[in-house]
Amino acid sequence: MIIITGSAELGPDNREEGLRLGREHSARSRSEPGCIAHNCFEDAETPGRLHFFEKWEDMAAVQVHFAVPASGEFVRRLSALAQAEPTIEIYAADRIEFPAR
Repeated sequence: MIIITGSAELGPDNREEGLRLGREHSARSRSEPGCIAHNCFEDAETPGRLHFFEKWEDMAAVQVHFAVPASGEFVRRLSALAQAEPTIEIYAADRIEFPAR
């Protein structure tokens, strides 16, 4: 499984537009093959800080996702609203069963 995290800092004037873009991008991404989860959250402690959390079946699905023109457009539009360059981190992960208590 591939896990992707990202964040963007938005000023007060761009907060609503950034949230709208994030929700639209997440909803569209969830319909793509190989997407297990894709969500946009606003930080509970820092209004205007958006966090993205994604789970994908494999790197091939991620590469297809990044090649979708709407994904590139989302990054461009969110970057234009952000106070600094948005961040993204990609991890390869194996599920570990948590023991029952």
